[in-house]
Amino acid sequence: MRLDQFLSARTMYSRKKLRQLIGKGAVTVDGQTVTRADLSVHPEKNSVTLNGTAISGDRYLYVLLHKPKGYVTSLHEPGQKTVMDLIPLELCRKDLCPVGRLDKDSTGMLLLTDDGQLAHQIMAVRRHTAKFYRVTLARPWEDTYREQIAAGITLADGIRCQPAQAEKVPGTDRDALICLREGKYHQVRRMFAAMGNHVEDLERVAMGGLKLPADLPVGKCRTLCQKDVQKLVKEEIEFAELLQNCREVSS
Repeated sequence: MRLDQFLSARTMYSRKKLRQLIGKGAVTVDGQTVTRADLSVHPEKNSVTLNGTAISGDRYLYVLLHKPKGYVTSLHEPGQKTVMDLIPLELCRKDLCPVGRLDKDSTGMLLLTDDGQLAHQIMAVRRHTAKFYRVTLARPWEDTYREQIAAGITLADGIRCQPAQAEKVPGTDRDALICLREGKYHQVRRMFAAMGNHVEDLERVAMGGLKLPADLPVGKCRTLCQKDVQKLVKEEIEFAELLQNCREVSS
């Protein structure tokens, strides 16, 4: 494909702006500065840089963000900081967007991609990827929560939740792990509110077969390789394994 077409699909720049940048010598192909926007490049073969930053030849981009509090999960929202503010410019693409939501006061694992098919696969009702959340409650965990959640909680507005799995994190009084396979608005918080408790902190710690990396700082992100993407959509972490991991983190 043309060089400007290649770069337009993988950056936030317009074709017009890219032609200007290419003309000024801001682009290299296989280490050589080029000035022709119509130069033919092969994404799977050629190495391309823009302003010194390597541009991935992969068709789709998958970004894992460790979301902090205070950011809304949207592309643009007047007066609010959005998760897109945390994505480095070199990782931004025109169609890059969050998959699902984490509310402003929640933290943890958030996927962003420009692969619409994969996003649909993760969010589709019939194939909803398991999502695991660690919560800290205002009051101590009660064993009745486990049975109520397993049976399917009815929220205050009468909406019925699908059966889910939840358990207290061993060695704690107010921490719990919960696994959902659906994504209703503020669902985890509303579920515990329906049982007479309040969620003080909520962190998404895993999706499918992929855990939030322990070495990924809050507010930072990294790209995922195809192996990690496949873990996300085709595997599922054992609840007991993740519960033990939460216990070790608490120790």
